[in-house]
Amino acid sequence: MEPTLFSKIIDREIPAEIVYEDDEVLAFNDVNPQAPTHILIIPKKPIATLNDIEEADLALVGRLQYTAARLARELGFAEDGYRVVMNCNEAGGQSVYHIHMHLLGGRQMQWPPG
Repeated sequence: MEPTLFSKIIDREIPAEIVYEDDEVLAFNDVNPQAPTHILIIPKKPIATLNDIEEADLALVGRLQYTAARLARELGFAEDGYRVVMNCNEAGGQSVYHIHMHLLGGRQMQWPPG
């Protein structure tokens, strides 16, 4: 897999406002936020799309979900509610081919998203 914007952030080649990091996951504020809180949560392991997740990655993908819930609690909007989104491929809205989760909170979400 070619280096992506996200792998460059992981390697500290590109700056980001990091809000959480452990051995497997990195979370940082989105530069184009769609809500008062908009955090991108990424695995440090490069996986291009949701279609590329393998059985060996299940714990890692679960860790992304856990990190989203943990950050929502720590930032104080877990009880009010929040949105977690993952896009897959071009028609699904994916623009960086390194799986990532959007954590959006701090305002009333609508459906369909807009």
